[in-house]
Amino acid sequence: MRFIRLVGLFGLLSILVSCSNPKEREIQEAFQAYKALFIDNGRVIDTGNGDVSHSEGQGYGLLFAVAANDRTAFDGIWTWTHTVLQRDDKLFHWRYRPCESKNKQCIDDPNNASDGDILIAWALLRAANKWGDKSYRRDAQAIITAIEEKLFIETEEYLVLLPGEFGFKSDENSDEGIQVNLSYWVFPAIDAIAEISSKALRWKALHSSGTAFIYKARFSEHKLPPDWLRVNDGELSLTNTVSQEYGFNACRIPLHLAWADIDDAAFYSDFKRWWDIENTPATVNLVTNDMAEYSMTPGMKAVESAVKHIIDDSPLSLPLIDRNMDYYSASLTLLSMVAVMDAKS
Repeated sequence: MRFIRLVGLFGLLSILVSCSNPKEREIQEAFQAYKALFIDNGRVIDTGNGDVSHSEGQGYGLLFAVAANDRTAFDGIWTWTHTVLQRDDKLFHWRYRPCESKNKQCIDDPNNASDGDILIAWALLRAANKWGDKSYRRDAQAIITAIEEKLFIETEEYLVLLPGEFGFKSDENSDEGIQVNLSYWVFPAIDAIAEISSKALRWKALHSSGTAFIYKARFSEHKLPPDWLRVNDGELSLTNTVSQEYGFNACRIPLHLAWADIDDAAFYSDFKRWWDIENTPATVNLVTNDMAEYSMTPGMKAVESAVKHIIDDSPLSLPLIDRNMDYYSASLTLLSMVAVMDAKS
């Protein structure tokens, strides 16, 4: 009965969002559905990937809880994240795979993921501002300091964000450069952190490097940025990267740009052309041009609608979060709602 009630609420929400900007009440209703489907005692569950949890999902959960003004949920998510995922250096193990012990022993990859680290720090800053609790800000500042110390790499031209502490930069005997993930540049978070960090200029430099990479890193006839990119002496390529696709990572890039009020039309024109393709594929290989045999997910379509609404004031239409939607699609949908609320407030 609880699920039916939530879906009923969300049916109303889908009508409201289609004709107006989402307000806190609509986000609260959406977050109630999200909690029922994907959060268990503070653990955000990635239902599309074997029910693992990861720092990205915990960051999204925290961000949504603040936007929904749900401090109880926020504290539950933060307690689990701090207790299970946080490392001694204040960054976060990126993945937890369910096991019998239900604790740190379930961590199956000790590396971190910088998007999760940034999202968690940003959510803590937003929580401190919303609820006036200085402990959240102290926790955020400790994470921010660790990011600055371990994940910023200076090159001759750019300040680069490592996707994780290990495995993404070449050693002294290699000239492969650095592998980056452009969707990890969460621009509104970077801007917010720059306002409170003692190293504000470095965060501003990171913002600049991210926009420069996104502007330049356009591949294939579709001129899209990849999920993963190789940076070597200022040259950008798809050589020896995790993936040569535009897909489930890079689909977040235009939302991050629009959310941060980056309004240069040149950043968005290629995304718009891609979205104009009938039944737009979810992914495309930027080397072979092979496209997914399935269309964009509801969450990807939410990103499209939110970006067009923010930059062009096009009508906003967001999908229904229900049991047919997996964690990531639901997260992209709620992320789009929060972005629109921030951008239009």
